[in-house]
Amino acid sequence: MSGAVTNLAISLGAMQLARKIPFDDPEVLNYARIGYVATQLTILGIYYYVSMIIKKKNDQTVLKYVEPPSAMTPQEEGKLVTTTVRDYDLSEVSKLLRSVYMGILMMAFLHGYMKFTQPLFIQSLMGLKGLYDAKPLAIHILGKPAEGELKRPFKAAPGLFGAASGGPQTDKAAITEAEKKVGGKKDD
Repeated sequence: MSGAVTNLAISLGAMQLARKIPFDDPEVLNYARIGYVATQLTILGIYYYVSMIIKKKNDQTVLKYVEPPSAMTPQEEGKLVTTTVRDYDLSEVSKLLRSVYMGILMMAFLHGYMKFTQPLFIQSLMGLKGLYDAKPLAIHILGKPAEGELKRPFKAAPGLFGAASGGPQTDKAAITEAEKKVGGKKDD
């Protein structure tokens, strides 16, 4: 099952379950708030711990790939990225942290301003699902080898409707072609 379908199934299941929770009871609502905050703090703590592990390992292996063009500008060429495994993993953890912060901001608006209560429960579950799917966590905490699905650079997850976005190109021909283009631009 693809990631988007799994997320949708979890969301729908969580919504059905959340409807059965009596959020109009102030005690239940406070427990839901405490659960949400505890979940988010746990997720943030784990991501910060992963970044500390990455910094401690300090893997300076060079990683070259051609980043795919933006979906908004498909006529542009992909750009060559040269980085280290350490920097790449730290940037991936940074993206994960940014998504947690955006979720917290969204919840602050939905629950704090709009007074919606069900998203507290749903976002707690989705946060844990995101933690389970985090590739840097699988590599650095669970000790899985960086091969297959976990090979760097990570393939982009399919979009909402299952459309696979073109992932980074790591083949020698694409990298050589991108290096030629970068070299040609410097000569101009």
